[in-house]
Amino acid sequence: MNISNQQQNESALAARTEQKPAQYATPAADVESAKEGYTIHAEMPGVDKSGLEVTVDNGELTILGHRGAEGFSGEPVYREIRRNDFRLVFELDPTIDTARITARVDQGVLTLTLPKAESVKPRKITVE
Repeated sequence: MNISNQQQNESALAARTEQKPAQYATPAADVESAKEGYTIHAEMPGVDKSGLEVTVDNGELTILGHRGAEGFSGEPVYREIRRNDFRLVFELDPTIDTARITARVDQGVLTLTLPKAESVKPRKITVE
């Protein structure tokens, strides 16, 4: 191999290994409303507890789900399943008590519970 071919191969390798901008898939999600608050169910196949990142900032709830890398023994011939990570953003209702949001993941389904603040829940006032 001559020097120019080696340099071309090295530059081609560098171009392939450069970081691509992150591409995310939007997971299928359901939002349920109740008197106590909201519940979000988001399907994130291939994501476990260690791959989840849930944040609240400036009235937005951001969910990131990172899939583990799959090792293939051969060259893929046909592929429909995208290996993108997941990202979902919700604008939060100001009545939500963000300090009490809980999250759990079970078999690729993330369940978030967003309770309403006690001050906005309806209450019955007793008459004396």
